[in-house]
Amino acid sequence: MSAGKVLSVNVGAERELRDADLGVTGIDKRPVAGPVFVAAPGPRGSGASGVAGDVICDLRHHGGDDQAVYAYAREDLDVWASELDRDLPPGVFGENLTTTGLDLTGALIGERWRVGSSLVLEVTSPRIPCRTFAGWLGERGWVKTFTRRAVPGAYFRVLEPGPVQAGDAVQVLSRPGHDATIALAFRAFTTEPALLPRLAGVEALPEYDKRKVRRALERQSAD
Repeated sequence: MSAGKVLSVNVGAERELRDADLGVTGIDKRPVAGPVFVAAPGPRGSGASGVAGDVICDLRHHGGDDQAVYAYAREDLDVWASELDRDLPPGVFGENLTTTGLDLTGALIGERWRVGSSLVLEVTSPRIPCRTFAGWLGERGWVKTFTRRAVPGAYFRVLEPGPVQAGDAVQVLSRPGHDATIALAFRAFTTEPALLPRLAGVEALPEYDKRKVRRALERQSAD
């Protein structure tokens, strides 16, 4: 299977942000030195980030087992940096892992990665932009711009806990036999809900996303 690597591991501290629903956010993530332990944090609402030392403030909408780790590709950050004409350092999109050599947009829901020697992650879902993200970047119309590009990065659950640090190799261990990529799921959950039935039977999706798929199938049957 193909391999890439971790360029940086990024964690965030609580900071005030007017545009955040709670008035505070952990989206400002910055690279840290040395190995950082990653483990399943618990269900959404009670569990936060899976990355030790990382803060998630809005537990209702973020964190938990199905969003234990968020990764974004350096290659995609570089495209954004050129388009926005600004520096975009690792962690600026709120990602825990900034990667290189990996196609996150084309990753399949349920794809499994080994990171370093022992950490195993599973792709669960795309990142959906929110007003906190827009307020943090300070770019006019950012939610629409980010959605239109459809390069959202990927969330992961932790299958086997372990440490991670900058420079760790990332190996794609396995890919499921369906065609539900991060890109397809993102379009289905945002601009093209007609695609939702194509996510039926994708077991690695979080339960809250499976409910959206079931509702779409029920509407389809009713029509």
